[in-house]
This record gives sequence, C-alpha cells and structure tokens, in this order.
Amino acid sequence: MRRSAAAGTALIALSACCFGSITILVTIAERAGAPLLTILVWRYLLGAGTLVLLAGGASALATARGRRVRLIALGGGGQAVVGFTTLLALRWIPVATLVFLFYTYPSWIAVFAVLRRSERLDAMKIAALALSLAGIALMVGAPRAQSLHPAGVVLALGSAVIYALYVPFIGALSEGVPARVASAFVTVGAGVCFLVVGAIVAAVASMAPAFVSTATRETMALTAVMEPAAWGATATLAIVSTAIAFVVFLNGLAAIGAVRTGIVSTIEPFWAAMLGAIVLHQRLGAETLAGGIAIALAVMLLQLRQAGPVTPQPLDESVS
Repeated sequence: MRRSAAAGTALIALSACCFGSITILVTIAERAGAPLLTILVWRYLLGAGTLVLLAGGASALATARGRRVRLIALGGGGQAVVGFTTLLALRWIPVATLVFLFYTYPSWIAVFAVLRRSERLDAMKIAALALSLAGIALMVGAPRAQSLHPAGVVLALGSAVIYALYVPFIGALSEGVPARVASAFVTVGAGVCFLVVGAIVAAVASMAPAFVSTATRETMALTAVMEPAAWGATATLAIVSTAIAFVVFLNGLAAIGAVRTGIVSTIEPFWAAMLGAIVLHQRLGAETLAGGIAIALAVMLLQLRQAGPVTPQPLDESVS
C-alpha cells in the first residue's frame, strides 16, 4: 500500500507538471507565429484522437450512447470557453500570474456550493476563501506589485469562475460514462467549437472586413501551416499535456483518492510559474509568489477539511 501510495503521488505530480506546462507551450507556439485559435484547434483534435485510442477505439465510445451529442456540444463548448478565455489572458499578464489566479477556482466552487445551500460555510471554508482573496490582493493590488493589465486579470479570474461552474456541470453530464470516453467526446467538441468559430470569423472578415479588427484576425485565424517550433509545441500540448496527462491523472487518482490528489495537484501553478521564469524568462516577483502560496494554502484547506482514510477511487470516476 505504501508503494501504491508513493506511485500514485508520483503520477499525480507528473500529471500536474503536464497540465502546468500548457501555458508555456501555448506561449512558445504563439511566439513562433501560430494564432491562438489554430493552436487550440490542433491541441483538441490531436488530443481527442489520442484519447480515442487510449479509450479503446470506436467500440469503447459506444458506451456513451445517448449522451454523445450533449458531451460534444455542451461539454466541449464549455471546455472551449474556459480554454480560450484562460489562454487569451496571456496577452496581458505573465504565466505565473495567470495560473495562480486561475487556481482560485476551488474556492469559487466552495462559494457556489454555499450559495446553492448544498454545503455550509464553516470556519475552514472562511479561512480558505480569505486566503484566496488575500492571494489575489497580493498579486493584483499590492502597492509594490508590477502593473497588471486589467483585461488579463479579468480574463484569468473570469475563467476561474466559469470553470468552477463547469466542473459540477460536466460531472453531472458525464455521470455513468467512463471518464476516458467522456473526455474524448468533450475534447472533440472543444476542437469542433473552435473550428466553427474560426470559420465564422473568416467568413465575416471576408464579407465585412470593417467588423473584424486586425488583432482579432491574428488571434482567430485557422491554418495548417506553422513553423516547426509551433508544430512541436502544439503536438506536445495535445499528446503530453492533454491525453497522456489525463491518463496519468486517472491512474494516480485511483491509487491515492480525490483528497490527496487535490493537495498534490497544488504543485501545478508553481511548476508553471517556475517554468515560465526559466523557459520564457518572465519575472517571478515576490508578490506573485506570495499570492500563489496563499492560494495554494486555500486549496489545501478545502481538501484537508474532507480528509479521512484514503480509499482507492474507481478508475473512471470523474472527468478532468
């Protein structure tokens, strides 16, 4: 059991590093000239193909009969909104600030649970929410903090709130469907959503160019022609940070349970922040690091309040 727990912890840590590399890989691809929409289309389509293979092929996908359309349209649509708004924020704020602000989503989940009266607001939740708010204040409002563009902050926090609403929604939508299968359909749906949006923008730009700004065209362009560096980053994003990361996450979750998984996963924003500083040479200020620590402690508090004996979880209990 000790070996199993150690292996599970290592798998969750590995998946957190894979997920935490998403913002870095997107930035590398964009710096190589790839439009954001193109990066996301190829990420989700290539990732979906890999997930279909890992799920067991077409026969395994039949288990989602009756819910395939909803998973593709609603699940994929929600994933597309979260993914796009989150990564769009990179145009205005550094990687470290983005990932730490986005990681406030567990606290927003707790807020919405209290508002729905499905959970009570106890001392632990109050402390966690206070820590999250303090972390945001340290990064955004500290007197000595670097100037942050409001658009980036609003997009990062907005995507965290949207994701907090999306998590229980996709959980209910995929109930009874194996997680690998549900994730394959959601990933396909996200890719299709981006394709449709890109086609609409291209059509409007050709018929009424005055309505589409140059910045929008650059962001929303669709292409299969990219520099090798952009293709490499996008392929890594699809295979490593989407498909493989998800499978590794599921196996780690099955070994150590949801509570410990949530706690170990708090290394994700720190990994992204450090990688951004090393690979992208972005400044990692003391106020950003202090705010990130406060947010990570808030996540740990929200997880520790549920702590108890660790029981292995079913392999396909949830969708990541």
